[in-house]
Amino acid sequence: MAALQPPGKILILATESCAYPGADAVGQTHQSYPANVYILKVKAPVLFPEQFYLDCFAKGIAGIIIMSCGVECPYEGAFDGLAKRIDRVYALMKERGLDIRRLRLTAICTVCTRAFLKEVKLMNEVVAALGSPGSEASAGAQVAGGKRGPAVATL
Repeated sequence: MAALQPPGKILILATESCAYPGADAVGQTHQSYPANVYILKVKAPVLFPEQFYLDCFAKGIAGIIIMSCGVECPYEGAFDGLAKRIDRVYALMKERGLDIRRLRLTAICTVCTRAFLKEVKLMNEVVAALGSPGSEASAGAQVAGGKRGPAVATL
């Protein structure tokens, strides 16, 4: 009997003024999310450089969700700067053969429990479909070599 492979780790960067209270509200309402989700409370995700995300994937984090305040961020220009940074990270991910669905930027408010749970569910589906970070590059090589890689559902 084959052992079940544990799901990949998902890191959530949650802003302390919006998304983190939203995540806390999930617990306060006794809702749950999978144990492979790790939440890091941050002032503003724009403070994390591009290399941070690439290092996370290199160390085995299978998916990252950046939950921010969106355009209502208390730090002027932070969300626009973050969106531009994530676009640069997507380009770097493509260069390294990483599927960009592993990284998601979303706005979560202080009471957005349904949205929080939906984002976690979607990322878990992506992680389950893609496998460990970097495996998509080897799947692409299999397809190029005439062998079919695993089917990946499109969101």
